This record gives sequence, C-alpha cells and structure tokens, in this order.
Amino acid sequence: MNDRRLLTVSELTTTIRSLLEGSFPFVSVVGEISNLHRPLSGHFYFTLKDADAQIRAVLFKTQQRYLTEPPADGRQVVCRGRISVYEARGDYQLIVDTIEPRGTGMLQQAFAELKHRLTAEGLFDAHLKRQPPSFPRHITLITSPKGAAVHDFIRIATRRFPPIRIAVYPVTVQGEQAAPSMIEALTTINTSISTDLIVLCRGGGSIEDLWAFNDEQLARAIRRSTIPVVSAVGHEIDFTIADFAADLRAPTPSGAAELLIPDGSALQKNLADLCARMQHSLRFSLNDTGQRVQLARQRLLSVPHSLDRLSLHLDYLSVRLKRSFVDTLADKQRDLDQTALHLSRLSPKHHHAIRCQQLLNLKERLVRAGKLLLQNKEIQLTKIVAVLDAVSPLATLARGYAVVRLTRGKKRLVTEANQVRIGSVVEILLHQGRLQCKVEDRYGENDEPL
Repeated sequence: MNDRRLLTVSELTTTIRSLLEGSFPFVSVVGEISNLHRPLSGHFYFTLKDADAQIRAVLFKTQQRYLTEPPADGRQVVCRGRISVYEARGDYQLIVDTIEPRGTGMLQQAFAELKHRLTAEGLFDAHLKRQPPSFPRHITLITSPKGAAVHDFIRIATRRFPPIRIAVYPVTVQGEQAAPSMIEALTTINTSISTDLIVLCRGGGSIEDLWAFNDEQLARAIRRSTIPVVSAVGHEIDFTIADFAADLRAPTPSGAAELLIPDGSALQKNLADLCARMQHSLRFSLNDTGQRVQLARQRLLSVPHSLDRLSLHLDYLSVRLKRSFVDTLADKQRDLDQTALHLSRLSPKHHHAIRCQQLLNLKERLVRAGKLLLQNKEIQLTKIVAVLDAVSPLATLARGYAVVRLTRGKKRLVTEANQVRIGSVVEILLHQGRLQCKVEDRYGENDEPL
C-alpha cells in the first residue's frame, strides 16, 4: 500500500472545497425555499429545492439589508452566490449574496432587448468613454441621502483622502419617479454645479428595485453629460443599463470610493520615498560633478604648453579650417554647376523643345509628301480619264454613230433589222439629243428587203 496516497478527512474536505469554490465562483440558482429558520445570530438558513433535488443555503446577516422583502417558505426565488463546503459537517452549501423573486423573467428580457438596441446604436462604444480624473477634488453623488450606500461611500472616501469634497444631490433611486429625478439631477449638475466627477450611487436590491437604472432616457442623459459619470449601483453581480452607459462602472458604492479616491497615506508614503530618492540622486550628482571638476583642474595644471602657444596653434588651425572651408565651397559650387547643366539637359522642357522641332520637321516632310502624292495621283487620273474617254460609248456617238432601241417594254437595243416590224416606233440616241422614228422598210446585210 502506498502511504503517499492517504488523505486525512480534513485534507479531503479541504480539497473538495477548493474544487467546488474554484469550479463555481458564482452561480444563480432557481428553487423553492423550505425549512427556513433564523437563529440568534441573525443569519437565514434554508433549503433551496426543486422537484428532484435540494441544496442547503445560508444568507448572512450583513447581506440582508439588500433584501426587498424577507424570505419565506414556499416562495420561488433566484439565489445568487457561490458554492462552498462547511467542513465541520462535511456539507456543501450555497452562500447566498442576493435573493430575487422568480417573477423577473420579463424584466430580464426587456433589459436584454434595450441593451442590444443601444449597443447596436453605438451608445456604449468604448471610444465615447472618458477617463475619470486621477485626483478628483470634488465629487457629486446622485443618490438617496437615507440609504446605506451613501454613508459607506462617504466613510471610505474621507478615510482614504480627508481633504476630498463630497456633495450629495438627493434623488429618488427606486420607483416610477426615480429615473426622471436622476435625469434632472444630471442636467442641473452639468449646468449649475462645478464638480470633477458624478457618481450614481445606490445599494443592492432586486431587479425591480434597480429598474430605474435601466431607463433608456437616463442612459442618454449619462452620455450627454460633459462631466465624467461613474455608475456604482448594487452589488458586483448587478448590471444595469446605466453601468454600460457610464464612463466607468464600480462593483459597489464602497468599491467606487476605493476606485476613484486615492489613498492619502499611500500617497504620503510614495511622496516620502520620492523625496528620499531625489535627495540621494542629488547627493550622488553633486559628488560626481565635484569629482569631475577636480579632475579637470588637475589636468589643466598638468598641461605641458603655455596658453599662448596653444592660442597661436588655435589661430593656425582656424586659418587652415577657413581655407579648407573656402576650397570645399568652391568644389561644391563646381559640382553644383555641373549637376545643374546635367539636369538642364535632362529637363522635360529641353526634351519638349527637341520633340517640338522634330514634330515640325516631320510635319513639313508630310506636307511635301502629300503634295507630291496628289500630283502623281492627278497625273494617273488624267491618263485614266483619257482611256475611259477612248472606250466610252459617248465618244463613239460623238464620231457620228447612234444607238437604236425599242420604245416599248424594256427598251432593248436594236442590233438587227428583224428585231423590229415595219410601222414600229424606235428611239435613236445621238451624241446630243435623241430621235423617235417610224420604221418604213427593213433590209438585210446585202440590202435585201426583209
């Protein structure tokens, strides 16, 4: 048997507790309350069950101030909290942070729809968020002056940084008038109150209690604010539309005070450390500078040449430097002139002038070639006209010949005597004009009558 695998009951229980708490850091469980009892400690102990299973649960006294109504047996609720193990009994149980009535489904759906619509609109975009000041001098709380949240914020804020100035703008934080009163407060503060930061502050509660912070117009008023707005509503597990619209979300009102207000004692300690580091750095710098001055003094005393000789040598070097500078400038000027000449040859203007001249020469050559071509074509045309005149029927008619054709039908040419009858009318085309004649006699090739 391997003794290294042996575990004590405490070790096993601790391991199981670590596994459960690590796997279920935060859960929301729906069930019915039963076996509710409240001992002298003030904690609520009960069983959360459904038709097939049950789990022990505890709501500690410190969390009960956020209840909207006391729990009772037989009620359907949503318990939000974490899983843990009570090692003394070996029981796992639900450590409850908040209890909400089960009838919150419609509100959750309305919340999700509004969040989705405003997100698509870009109201929650990160680039719209403003960074709250690191050292605010004045903070205005929009909250109920009677709630525990405002007192927690002020207590922690004054403890961390006593000189902080805090103003409370009283509003209603629950009910139908809560959202309009907070919108009015935001508008008034932006127009009439000089402050560095606005904090929407409210303690925890059910979704119905926090519903005023899910108002669309309140979200738009937060984004219109020219002063950074921090949302510190409910517990870390509670999310509202105001949280997404605000420039910064704090998990709780107490957490907001921790986030926004610097720790005065830590600042004093840091300042003291910086002063000590600065003094040490200055002492080190002064010592180092003194040593360097002393070394320079010793080197000056050990110079082998007099200052006069060094001065003459310096003048000589100055003359050489001046001459070298003048020669260098002359060389650079020559290089610059050559480069300018080269660039002028490569200039588009120069090339353009050359191309224009070439184009002009080509134009003249084209005109001459065109004239020559026209002359040649004219001579060719004259010859062709002469040939056409020689073979043209009109030229034949001009020599005294005539063309005879019928006057009816298709007016066919008459080439033989037997094509017409005696008494027929024919048309005779002359070189100039035409004749209509009536056939009186017909003769053959040998002048024989037909």
